[in-house]
Amino acid sequence: MHRFQTIAVHAGREDFGELCVHAPPLDLSTTYPIADLDVAGASFDALIGGKHDAANPIYARLHNPTVARTENAIAKLEGTDACVAFASGMAALTAVLLARRAHGGHVLVVRPLYGTSDHLLASGMCGLEAEFVAAEDIATKRRADTVLVVIETPANPTLDLVDIKTVIAAAGEVPVLVDSTFATPVLQTPAALGATYVLHSATKFLGGHGDVIAGVVCCDETHAGPLRTVRAATGGLLHPLAAYLLHRGLPTLKLRVEAAQANAQVLAQRLAGHPAVNKVFYPGLGTVRNAQLLGTQMCGPGTLMAFELAGGHAAAAKVMATVKVMTPAVSLGSIDTLIQHPSGLTHRMVDPAAKAAAGITDGLLRLSVGIEDVEDLWADLAQALG
Repeated sequence: MHRFQTIAVHAGREDFGELCVHAPPLDLSTTYPIADLDVAGASFDALIGGKHDAANPIYARLHNPTVARTENAIAKLEGTDACVAFASGMAALTAVLLARRAHGGHVLVVRPLYGTSDHLLASGMCGLEAEFVAAEDIATKRRADTVLVVIETPANPTLDLVDIKTVIAAAGEVPVLVDSTFATPVLQTPAALGATYVLHSATKFLGGHGDVIAGVVCCDETHAGPLRTVRAATGGLLHPLAAYLLHRGLPTLKLRVEAAQANAQVLAQRLAGHPAVNKVFYPGLGTVRNAQLLGTQMCGPGTLMAFELAGGHAAAAKVMATVKVMTPAVSLGSIDTLIQHPSGLTHRMVDPAAKAAAGITDGLLRLSVGIEDVEDLWADLAQALG
C-alpha cells in the first residue's frame, strides 16, 4: 500500500499507459455514439440504476471518463470504495439528503456547520425534518424515522471538533455524514472511523486554486449507487473541465495543507497575544471544543482559524477593508489567504439565536491561511488590526 503523497500523485492515472498519455485527458463530450442498441440500452439501465460505469457512457449526465478518474483518485485518498462528484458542495449535500429521504423523514444535525448547509437543512427544502442537537444528545434524540446524522468537524466557522467515533456510536444504525472540508484527507479520514458519508466542498482544498466549484461524497459502493441515481435524475453533475482542474490539484494537496498549516500556527500564536483580539479559535491553541482530539482523530491543527475582535462589527469591517496581502472574500482552502466575516456573509442566513449559541458574533473573522510568506501575512494583519 502506497503512502498518501504517492497516491495523491498517481491515483486516477491507472489507464494512462493504455491510453499512451501523461496528462489527464479531458473529455468534453455531451453524448456518445451508439454502435449497438442493445448494449446502449443495458448501459443506460446500469447508469441510471447507480452503477459506476457501463459499456457505453450514453450521455454526460450519466457518466464522463474525466469525472470518473477524479472520483477514483479522491476515493483512494479517503480510503473508500467510491466517490461521487457533484457540481458543488451543496449539490453533494442535497443528493445525500434526497437519497436518504427514501428511508424516513428525520435528520439530526450538530451545529455549527457551514451556513448554507444549515439553511438547507433548517428550511426543510429536501422534504426532511432537521432537528438541531448537541452531539451528546444524539442517542436520546434518535427516532425510528431518523435517516441521517450530519456533523462538520472542524466546524465552520468556530473550528470546534466533534468526536466522530462517539457520534457514530450514538447514532447506532443511522448513517453519519461528516463534512470534512476543513480537515481534508491529509489531516482526517472519517470513513476509517466509521462514517458512512464523507463530504467535501471540493471547491476548497481539493481544488486548491480558487478556480473550480465542485463537491464530492466518499462512501462505500452500496451508498454511492443511490447518489449517482439522484445525480443523473437531478442533473447535479460535475462538469468535466471542473473535474480536470480538481484532479490537477490533488498531487499538491498535502504540500499545500502542510505549508499553510505551518503559517497558521504562527499567526494563531501571534493573534492570541494581540490587544485587539479577545479570543482566537484554533485547535492548535486548545481554544476549541474537544481540542484533545488533535493528535488522534485529526493529525494536525489545520489551516483555518477564527478570531474575535474587541471592537465588534466596526473593527471586523475595518480589518477586512484594510488588509492588503490577504484577500477579503468568502471561501477557503486556496493557495492565497482569505479573510471573511461569518455573521454577515457565510452564516448570514443562520438563525440569530443559533449563531449566538455557537459564538458567531459580529466581531468574529474567519481566516483561511494560504502559502504566502508568514512574515508578510503577519505584517498585513498587524497593520490592519492597528
